[in-house]
Amino acid sequence: MKIEDFLCKKAVTANLEATTKEEVIKELIDLLVNAGEVEKREKNKLIEILMAREALGSTAIGQGVGIPHGKCECIKKLIAGFGLSQKGVNFDSLDGEPVYIFFLLIAPQDSAGPHLKALARISRLLKDKYFRENLKAAKDEKTITKIITQEDEKRV
Repeated sequence: MKIEDFLCKKAVTANLEATTKEEVIKELIDLLVNAGEVEKREKNKLIEILMAREALGSTAIGQGVGIPHGKCECIKKLIAGFGLSQKGVNFDSLDGEPVYIFFLLIAPQDSAGPHLKALARISRLLKDKYFRENLKAAKDEKTITKIITQEDEKRV
């Protein structure tokens, strides 16, 4: 499984405005709504699901990376959005550091396998410091998408 299999390229931003955990989640869901991947009427339900998941334990895995994720019956296929924060956001990260790189992952209620594979794929690629640094340095959405695609191709 590759990230480009589920990343919505129209739901990528190089300039997250959010300054809090909930704002990050709202902004990334808005990207998916605007891209036509999520129905607007499902937005609040998704925010609730993702914030409930955060209440169980932060999805910020350290080294400036956060992967908020959840499942909802309103989603038909695995989808992801991507956001880059220039300033960094306090996301209750395991290492106490701000988070700059966000992958928001939403899966259908009954898709444990693909959901876990996607999380594993994202986590594995983001363990690479060079990949993280390249993403953090990206100035626009096109560059972010290109970096992710290249990394995906390298690590099949």
